[in-house]
Amino acid sequence: MRVNDRGWNRNSLFLLCSVFAGMGSNSGTGVYPLHRSKIIHLVRHAQGIHNVAGEKDHSAYSSREYFDAHLTPLGWQQVENLHKHVRASGIFESVQLVVVSPLLRTLQTAVGAFGGEGCTDETNVPPLMIENAGNSDHPEISSLNCPPFIALELCREHLGVHPCDQRRSISEYKPLFPAIDFSLIENDADVLWEADIREKNEDVAARGKKFLDWLWTRKEKEIAVVTHSGLLVHTLKEYGDDCHPSIKSEMGTFFNNCELRSVVIVDKSMICSDSSTTNFPGKIPSGTDVPSDATAATN
Repeated sequence: MRVNDRGWNRNSLFLLCSVFAGMGSNSGTGVYPLHRSKIIHLVRHAQGIHNVAGEKDHSAYSSREYFDAHLTPLGWQQVENLHKHVRASGIFESVQLVVVSPLLRTLQTAVGAFGGEGCTDETNVPPLMIENAGNSDHPEISSLNCPPFIALELCREHLGVHPCDQRRSISEYKPLFPAIDFSLIENDADVLWEADIREKNEDVAARGKKFLDWLWTRKEKEIAVVTHSGLLVHTLKEYGDDCHPSIKSEMGTFFNNCELRSVVIVDKSMICSDSSTTNFPGKIPSGTDVPSDATAATN
């Protein structure tokens, strides 16, 4: 999909709960061309060691002990449950791309939930995760028969202050997650995280909107995103003003660990120039196929 020279208008993407422009809010359903929409499966990472400590004492989030926190044993159980769900529900077969935040807990969640099954020992295919990556005590996870994985900085958690939200260098992640594409991350070291400045909520939301804009430029029509509660809640709260209040509330609630919610994003502008791959013109080879009501109107 192509983007105009000035980039995307920040209002060009909406969740598919809104109604036609010009109609009042809460007025009913909306209809949009299929080729102007994408299905996005939003996932919050499973339970990390920082979550356990933070629930007991919120000040634990400031401890260096939880730098780039990894999943707990319970977190891995949550991942296994999600792994079963995405297969039983048909999501796994339809997802064409997995986008993941480059932090240990999200990388582990993403490969555990959407990774392949079977051993790669007898193939030249690199694994998604090596054995025991990130103190996981988990066997290798295969990249066979699964969608591609891309890591992206835009979908990281709240930046700054909390060491659990600071990432390792990309050169440290690559040997642990060989089949994940880290090429879109420009800096090896984490240059975004600052020890004494916590990213503002409105800045997180703006970054989330920019991330949705980026998703829209992808050719894939169904994408899974494995990210963090802060980014999800602050971004989704920006949408749904033209929905029923219960829908607005539903979108703005915090995600549980390893929770998945599916949404649709829609291009309501004329920026998108791609044509439909499913529409069929239906016109007969010759002659005019005028609808009966149109004929009646001319008589």
